[in-house]
Amino acid sequence: MTTPLPPVIAVIGGGVMGSGIAGAFLRAGCNVILIERDEAAAEQARDRVERQLQRASGAAVDDGLARLTVGSDVAGIGQAGLIVEAVVEDVMAKRQVLAAAERHAPNARLLATNTSSISIDELAAGMARPDRFLGLHFFNPVLSSALVEVVVGTATASTAAAYAVDVVRALAKQPVTVHNSPGFASSRLGVLLALEAIRMVEEGVATPEDIDTVMTLGYRHPVGPLRLTDIVGLDVRLAIAEYLAGRLGPRFEPPRLLRDLVARGSLGRKAGRGFYVWPAESAGGGSRECGSSADQGD
Repeated sequence: MTTPLPPVIAVIGGGVMGSGIAGAFLRAGCNVILIERDEAAAEQARDRVERQLQRASGAAVDDGLARLTVGSDVAGIGQAGLIVEAVVEDVMAKRQVLAAAERHAPNARLLATNTSSISIDELAAGMARPDRFLGLHFFNPVLSSALVEVVVGTATASTAAAYAVDVVRALAKQPVTVHNSPGFASSRLGVLLALEAIRMVEEGVATPEDIDTVMTLGYRHPVGPLRLTDIVGLDVRLAIAEYLAGRLGPRFEPPRLLRDLVARGSLGRKAGRGFYVWPAESAGGGSRECGSSADQGD
């Protein structure tokens, strides 16, 4: 059967998520153009892709890396048939990147955002071709995660949505189609659970370890909500909660404890401390170079 994957993929934003997305397409046999903010960041992104591929395969990854091109000029994406934006969770920043992608790749079949919470319709405002635009919400770590949310906007053509589902399946992942709403399905549920867990710590109901144990043993979650918040990054969790609170109401209002921890730099694994203390080698694991959305289901 013919693969639905175009020969050339562009990923804009080479942080934790963008490099993982690039790696997923490389592993599927595509040529990938990975764009970062400058040449130094682009080389760091290349190293990040290599590390992720090595961790996922446990072997040399020269074949995949030979199909990877890194750079800092968005004008270089003109041959891409599919473009994935994976920059910071900020509406204006994403709109600027998406507008540049439209200008430089007018013939791309699909333009996608990896946002974990922002409304697809909000990002599509002002786009020349919103019919080919939607969300492809990958999960961290991308190479080992089986799920991708296909988030369909009001203006997304049904053919584009169907094509996106085929693309996800070609990556050997499970697509779940979600109609546009802030937070989609995953972030609305995941963030709400995490915020309640943080409130329980704030109120002295139980320790972070015991709250996480309730969810891992009692509900068979693979990771507890507070450990997952550390992995995601408390600053990332806070930004998403603030966005959802502004659009979906006070049930997503961040607890004071979350705000206080972020204010004093206890950002989770990447800072060495959050709800847990992390070993030094874990620091930086949730970094957001080029503003990647370093989420794990948010």
